[in-house]
Amino acid sequence: QVQLVESGGGLVQPGGSLRLSCAASGNIFSIYVMGWYRQAPGKQRELVATINRVGTTAYADSGKGRFTISRDNAKKMYLQMNSLKPEDTAVYYCHARWGSGLDAWGQGTQVTVSS
Repeated sequence: QVQLVESGGGLVQPGGSLRLSCAASGNIFSIYVMGWYRQAPGKQRELVATINRVGTTAYADSGKGRFTISRDNAKKMYLQMNSLKPEDTAVYYCHARWGSGLDAWGQGTQVTVSS
């Protein structure tokens, strides 16, 4: 099993920055890709960014140039979000794919961008 816990959400003004963290535990060495997803009220969950075990990253168009995904070891992943916009308001979820294609999700952290 893999367990994920997010932190770092909150309220920020437009143009501000936030750094989200995701702590992984359990069978972490079987994780081969991790990512961030978000879900705004009334909308489907959408991909934000992914990073694989060799550090290759990919971003949705909505975050390119503003968001940076990173990992510092098998246990921690981050999402640095700059130049935040009101449309970035959502619950952000940490995701991991591990083992034979199993998915693990965190409980989510709220990000609100508002003046």
